[in-house]
Amino acid sequence: MRHASRARIAAMGLATSGALLLAGCGAANESAAPAASGSGGEQAASASGTISGAGASSQQAAMEAWIAGFTAVSPDATINYDPSGSGAGRDQFTGGGVAFAGSDAALDEEELPLAQQRCGGPDGVIELPVYISPIAIIYKLDGVPTLNLAPATVAGIFNRQITTWDDPAIAADNPGVALPATPITPVNRSDESGTTENFTEYLVAAAGPAWPYEPDGAWPVQGGEAAQGTSGVVGAVSGGQGTIGYADASQAKGLGVANVKVGDDYVAPTAEAAAAVVAASPRVEGRGANNFAIELARDTTAAGSYPIVLVSYDIACASYPDQATADLVKGFLGYVISEDGQQAAAGAAGSAPITAQQRSLYAPAVEAISAAG
Repeated sequence: MRHASRARIAAMGLATSGALLLAGCGAANESAAPAASGSGGEQAASASGTISGAGASSQQAAMEAWIAGFTAVSPDATINYDPSGSGAGRDQFTGGGVAFAGSDAALDEEELPLAQQRCGGPDGVIELPVYISPIAIIYKLDGVPTLNLAPATVAGIFNRQITTWDDPAIAADNPGVALPATPITPVNRSDESGTTENFTEYLVAAAGPAWPYEPDGAWPVQGGEAAQGTSGVVGAVSGGQGTIGYADASQAKGLGVANVKVGDDYVAPTAEAAAAVVAASPRVEGRGANNFAIELARDTTAAGSYPIVLVSYDIACASYPDQATADLVKGFLGYVISEDGQQAAAGAAGSAPITAQQRSLYAPAVEAISAAG
């Protein structure tokens, strides 16, 4: 994976974020959340104290469900999560500002050494792909309820080379559809974003020369409309006409969602199609025993697979300075990867639960979390 070109983002303070998610022992969480089971529930029941995390806004709905479920069985625990963006979350984690981070991309070659220094070596960094979701190509175009797009067409639209909805390239993907001459307004993220990096990685792998840029968490095309965070892109697309953007599929309610050409078929961005790509993707080697970053098969042609997939990680240390923090991180991540935790996220965010095989791989890394010394 190529992450060296990411723009740097200064860490955003948890105390100043208006989007901070806070959960403690409130009755609302206890009544709304499912009971935990398995190792996640056992760890959660004995956890207490407060930890803070920050990062991917794509995880926001899932994180709300995880926090509610975890604190329902562990009322003495408080989990804070600031959905300030993947880059900000990684920066805060490597700088020691938060106990864990959520990120739509694995730590890059510049960030990984910083995380290893904080966490006590290569095996001290834990990266778990806990949230799997397709990235939907969302659009607002009256009179066109369904839309098919080939990879090169997607690239041409977002590279501002295809500028009207009746362009021949779009028409070729949608025979028989009455496409208006409405101008196309592409909307991209204004902040460094793992969603952007995943989307541009797909374009590089699948669109060929139609996308002449490197994968990057910072949007590489000048001009156009930009918006902050997932909610900002969704809002900009919703508020326009002829608009098109990219966002976690769970946030696309009420908008048109394009089907993407894979092999000879056009595939919708379902959780099942996203999970199929992840299952076929190899683990990145040489990152430590507790690191489960994967190299996504973006150029797949397998039937029923959707390659514009977002795999969002929870990043933590295997060792913390004090026992209370270690126990709380261990308990919370134990719940996140548990069957109950994954089902809670699927219900709240439409994500694809990790498999039993993935859970069995991740569990030893979570179980190993302890206090230093």
